[in-house]
Amino acid sequence: MEESKKNTAITRGDFIKKAAIATAGFYIVPRYVLGGKGYTAPSDKLYIAAVGCGGEAENDIHHYATAPKKNAEMAFLCDVDDRMAAPRRKEFPKAKFYHDWREMFEKESKHFDAVTVAIPDHNHALVGLSAMQLKKHLYLQKPLTHDIYEARILTEASKKYQVVTQMGDQGASCDGMCTMREWFEAGLIGDIEKVYCWTDRPVWPQGISWPKTSPPVPKELKWDLWLGTAKQTNYIDNLVPFNWRGWWEFGTGALGDMGCHIMGPPFKLLGLGYPTEVSGSASTVYKGIFKEGIYPESGPVSSSIKFKFTQQNGKPLDLYWMDGGITPERLSELDPSVNMNEALGDIPAENDFEGCTLFIGSKGKVSCGWGGSHPRLLPLSLNKDVHVAEKYPRIQGGMDGHWWQWVDASIAGYGKMEVDSPFVGYAGPLTETVLMGNLLLRTFDLQEKIKRNDPVYGNMEGYKFSGRYTALKWDGENMKITNFEPANQYIKREYRKGWGELKL
Repeated sequence: MEESKKNTAITRGDFIKKAAIATAGFYIVPRYVLGGKGYTAPSDKLYIAAVGCGGEAENDIHHYATAPKKNAEMAFLCDVDDRMAAPRRKEFPKAKFYHDWREMFEKESKHFDAVTVAIPDHNHALVGLSAMQLKKHLYLQKPLTHDIYEARILTEASKKYQVVTQMGDQGASCDGMCTMREWFEAGLIGDIEKVYCWTDRPVWPQGISWPKTSPPVPKELKWDLWLGTAKQTNYIDNLVPFNWRGWWEFGTGALGDMGCHIMGPPFKLLGLGYPTEVSGSASTVYKGIFKEGIYPESGPVSSSIKFKFTQQNGKPLDLYWMDGGITPERLSELDPSVNMNEALGDIPAENDFEGCTLFIGSKGKVSCGWGGSHPRLLPLSLNKDVHVAEKYPRIQGGMDGHWWQWVDASIAGYGKMEVDSPFVGYAGPLTETVLMGNLLLRTFDLQEKIKRNDPVYGNMEGYKFSGRYTALKWDGENMKITNFEPANQYIKREYRKGWGELKL
């Protein structure tokens, strides 16, 4: 930060005192107010408005509040659920609280510099775009959006409105990402031919039907605000604060939850763009043969997806995603008695194996845990003997530094500092790729009612799943499936009446 001139006519402290008196005790003074355009105060802070206070938002807010430079201030809090908001309101009593982010933006936009968003996926895009249109720097949890179209709009908006953006995939800033880049550039595993990404999630219900019961909405929850852009529907038990992830109307399933973390390392390290083709399969629950037994409202219990890419060097790459307990074939380099997930870098948390990434090269193999953590050369004995000099600087605090990096870059201003997960060039295209997998899964359940004359059973009615067991060809630039038109309905959804639409 640049030092302010010593002969400044009014000190920052004097300004704050006078401003506080003039506004009857209102203490927040955003950094752009101080000294006019282009002024940088030596004790500058980033004043942040948080949309979402519980769950992942709690983790985000904690990291801003504990930034080593003490240069972040939680100025405003917003949440639709008083149960989630209560701990943060107690922790930050000076932060003004709102239930409706739209009201907060309208009334308080002159009093904060940046917005952090950690709410259910279906409302990410509208909140994020609205923040950028106010020229507020934006930290948005993964995946950036619920739909592919939304991710493209947010990416374009970050360029148009020139704000600092960061997606909440903190692994992008961990030391392991730098280590693996150094290994790859040293030629330790040769040309990368395949990548496997997998997780044990979902750890919430999927492959189920929407409950028929309609319990009362908890008094602490503003249900209409929680629904936001989603269609009008009744409240169901155990939907909040976590199990919404399994319903397509609100969440993005196991792939949306962990895909940015686990597919992020190959996407960043190999410089991948849009996939050209996606295929795969998923578990589907049936009530019986030729009967309606799939549950298109929720994601599958497990899935296996293959993405085809062209690497920057022009060579093809197959990237495999697996979830719900499906894993790649066990590696011959591992002792039969060891847990493969743990051996390859996944550190279990309460028996929840979050995920691994495995790179298969022409000369060797490299694995890591989610986000690029705990990288390992295979066979594991190589990690004791192989030493590659550090070439790239590490981020202070590693994963923790992901939040601090965004704070510093936001204070510095657009284009002044790099961040590890900007929307342009990384987080936006990565999110689109992850959501392409979900487009395949939703296409997998498209049904067409048919009749047939069976030689044994006579006239029968059944269903044809026309979107299954085909490879979807993807035109990434134009956001379009070119060989199966019905799949394109999942690229963009319509918002509920009264919530507008996404426009730059």
